[in-house]
Amino acid sequence: MVSVYVEGAGERLPSTGAAAVAGRALGAIPPTVQILIGIVSVQAGAALAKQLFAVAGPAGTVALRLFFAAVVLLLMWRPVQEARRLGRRGWLVVLAYGVVLGLMNLCFYMALARIPQGITVTIEFLGPLTVALAGSRRLLDALWALLAAGGAVLLTETRGDLSLVGILFALGAAVCWGGYILLGSALGNRTSGGNGLALGMAAAALVATPAGIAQTGSALLSPTVLAVGLAVALLSSVVPYSLELEALRRIPPRVFGVLMSLEPAVGALAGFVVSGELLHPLQWLALCCVMAASIGATRSTSKNGR
Repeated sequence: MVSVYVEGAGERLPSTGAAAVAGRALGAIPPTVQILIGIVSVQAGAALAKQLFAVAGPAGTVALRLFFAAVVLLLMWRPVQEARRLGRRGWLVVLAYGVVLGLMNLCFYMALARIPQGITVTIEFLGPLTVALAGSRRLLDALWALLAAGGAVLLTETRGDLSLVGILFALGAAVCWGGYILLGSALGNRTSGGNGLALGMAAAALVATPAGIAQTGSALLSPTVLAVGLAVALLSSVVPYSLELEALRRIPPRVFGVLMSLEPAVGALAGFVVSGELLHPLQWLALCCVMAASIGATRSTSKNGR
């Protein structure tokens, strides 16, 4: 599952503990390289997760990913004081964030089980793109929206070899990603550092675990499945989120947004390398349309907001 910028998440890492050690190590890497490594990591994790579907199923894989990610982030950030400080409204934001995060991952993996990874990521990208363009009355932003819509239409034109259910799940993930961005902003305003992310990830794990158990049962406890699930959690959540937390301290959000627009292409390449998924020329054209719209919208809204 692709990661995303959470407003307020770019605060300085704590000066002590595991997070401090990670922060010093990451600080030696240029921020643009951190973002690119994070993109490759999250897409490699998604490709690896797809290999686990035959044994654990999509829901079981999501449950393992979110459970292990929550454990690692809770140990890293230890948000006990943050949890005590949060009031009723703060906890409502954390829980809502966790529910949307859990549903986003479930929809994404359900789509990933049915359609190629590059197509899944491309459709999901329509969510944050819609949020970026929502409410804008500028002609240029309307053109970016039309370009993204054109990419979506091209994907539907190739649906003869795509699962309609998979497309619908990817659209569900897009809707959840849009909501996740809005809730992430509220979470960043109410929590510090990665404490909110750790608490939200724990809530997401609680959402996904029952679905994973219902689909997979005791197969989730297989040592091999647990090991691969841990690897997916590290690649898809812990590594990219940690890289983004550090990088966002040193680069403006518009640069982050442009770099993140590479996600669909990296997802398509990861799907090809790991799973042998080939995209048709029209599908690549659709992917490029959405990427171009994302880059254009990011630069346009950033300049407009100065």
